[in-house]
Amino acid sequence: MSEHAKNEMSLSEELLWRGMINQTTLTDTTYLDKNKIVFYHGFDASAPSQTVGNLAAMMTDLVFLRHGHTAIVLAGGSTSLVGDPGGKDKERPMQSIETIETNIKNAKNQIEKIYSKYQFTLVNNIDWTKDVTILEFLRDIGKYFNVGEMIKKDYIANRLGETGISYTEFSYSLLQGFDFFHLFQKYNCTLQIGGSDQWSNCLAGVELIRRKLEKEVHCLTLPLVINKATGKKFGKSESGAVWLDPLLTSPYDFYQFWLNVDDESVKEYLKIYTAIQKQEYEDLLSQFEKDRSNRLAQKYLAFSVTEIVHGTDEAQKAKDTTDALFGDTTDMINSTAIPTIGIKDTHIKEGRILLVDFLVDENVLKSKREGRDLIDGGGIYIDDVPVKEYSIDETLTKKDFLLRIGKKKYIKITKE
Repeated sequence: MSEHAKNEMSLSEELLWRGMINQTTLTDTTYLDKNKIVFYHGFDASAPSQTVGNLAAMMTDLVFLRHGHTAIVLAGGSTSLVGDPGGKDKERPMQSIETIETNIKNAKNQIEKIYSKYQFTLVNNIDWTKDVTILEFLRDIGKYFNVGEMIKKDYIANRLGETGISYTEFSYSLLQGFDFFHLFQKYNCTLQIGGSDQWSNCLAGVELIRRKLEKEVHCLTLPLVINKATGKKFGKSESGAVWLDPLLTSPYDFYQFWLNVDDESVKEYLKIYTAIQKQEYEDLLSQFEKDRSNRLAQKYLAFSVTEIVHGTDEAQKAKDTTDALFGDTTDMINSTAIPTIGIKDTHIKEGRILLVDFLVDENVLKSKREGRDLIDGGGIYIDDVPVKEYSIDETLTKKDFLLRIGKKKYIKITKE
């Protein structure tokens, strides 16, 4: 499961095998096998954490890095303030500079952990955009963009015909083109990597550099990874997003997400989200197909991705806790991987814990109605005994107890 697995294929072969190419301006991807290049991919900082959708691009970066190329990771300090219209049907809410800065700091910690075995350069596009005047931008950048061509782009045309689009978001692709232009001049960066919904924005930089400098650069986009259980992409704006921040998605829940993917999805996710090489993949799938009930593929996936994002210790804790699911309650209570929540006095009334209120206030459940429905349907358990009322006897908190919601979600409850 090491990220330093020996490359069995050339980079172009590996990208194709892993399904990491959606579109590219490269006429021959073997160019990547014959030339060492500087590439970049940018990340949006509109949310407090990156998600498993962003992780797909990071894993692509790691494939390039294993083959000896040089990576630049770009934080969208300025572009996140503007808002990317690609793939969205309405304007994104504006966020403060302070919020974006905090989000970038959080993402930086996540990225440094995932890329820890490799050297890379982290940049923030606010550094080269904040001091550019509007006249400079219009003369030096805007001059090279044709409005007639821009309004033909699908995401702009769709918005123009439906909800409309502000000049702010309309101008987003100019800023992304400016990023590529800057990185080309400063770092000789010649390839941009992005999601398939970024194709038009990536081309903006390719065209700007060609028109302004008469130089050739390229872009490569990745297929959007779809959560086959919901039919939606792995994104920040999707409900039920799986975050890389352990405070938003615990390492245990993160592990469980991957462990519970379906048998067909796991084949695709293994290639995208782990460093598994082709022969090991085929051997694993051969064992898996002999008896899918053993869930060998899901177990490999869950441990590998959790190890990459949260480290070996957290991955092992999550695995041990999962194994303990088949043991007794004591094993679960003693596990350090299960999220722990303390009950406060404000959740206690007349000697009873207001269980539904508590779970909603702690963001375990979305609403009181959801809590009541779960209890009525026998979907909440304490120490494997179904809860039958919306409040429970406070004496239960004389010891730690285990709360289970549905079949898989466990929380350890303590008295603060």
